[in-house]
Amino acid sequence: MTVTALLTVDDLHAGYGRIPVLRGVSLHVDAGEFVAVLGANGAGKSTLLKAILGLTAATVGKVRFRGQDLGRLSVARRIRLGIGVIPEGRQLFSDLTVIENLALGLYPKRTFGSLPPRGAMDAIFELLPALKERSRQLAGSLSGGEAQMLTIGRALIARPKLLLCDEPSLGLAPLRVAEMFETLDRVRRSGVTILLADQNANAALRRADRAYVFETGAVVASGTGSGLLEEGRLGEFYLSGPSRPPADRSIGNVVPREPTN
Repeated sequence: MTVTALLTVDDLHAGYGRIPVLRGVSLHVDAGEFVAVLGANGAGKSTLLKAILGLTAATVGKVRFRGQDLGRLSVARRIRLGIGVIPEGRQLFSDLTVIENLALGLYPKRTFGSLPPRGAMDAIFELLPALKERSRQLAGSLSGGEAQMLTIGRALIARPKLLLCDEPSLGLAPLRVAEMFETLDRVRRSGVTILLADQNANAALRRADRAYVFETGAVVASGTGSGLLEEGRLGEFYLSGPSRPPADRSIGNVVPREPTN
């Protein structure tokens, strides 16, 4: 039986104005997968997620979601199709309550300012019980781990098919990082497909079905999460310089790739 990818990215070039970042990126994410995008700061991970969501000004190539070309669609339309996002830096409204921040996750699917329906709220509180205890609390008073849980809840309340996670472990203590990844495990088990960009390679690979390694805006290796962990060669891709694994052989079940010029 042929499996149709939920998301496909084909020869994607993207950047900001005249500043190129991504150079010929191609990848796919199948429904139900947890796929990680890894690389050092500035490798292009966040730009990939922004391009999928329609937030980069200069984009060439194809991005398809559920078989539909996203090229001419607005950010709002992409969200309505079923793409959710956990943005870098959380971007919560500190002077609004937990419930009010959750409600913002339904925009543009519902009228701005309307409260979430009870069923949607109950589903979030079941998945993230700590938020129920803090539901009337201001977001600005939450701990770092609680704030990240709220960011996840806000992204999930619209019931996306695909969740884009941009550096969700950034700024969290090690214990909170573990809790956050355990939460993403539960999210995936609930039926949401995950594409995660993060610098915490070891934690991400322990959960990921597959991963792509980025360097200077291109995919330089890909493979299963366990395969990349077992090979222990990720450090090579996090160091600057011309070193690359040979392009004509596989490293275990890791496929090295040369950047597209």
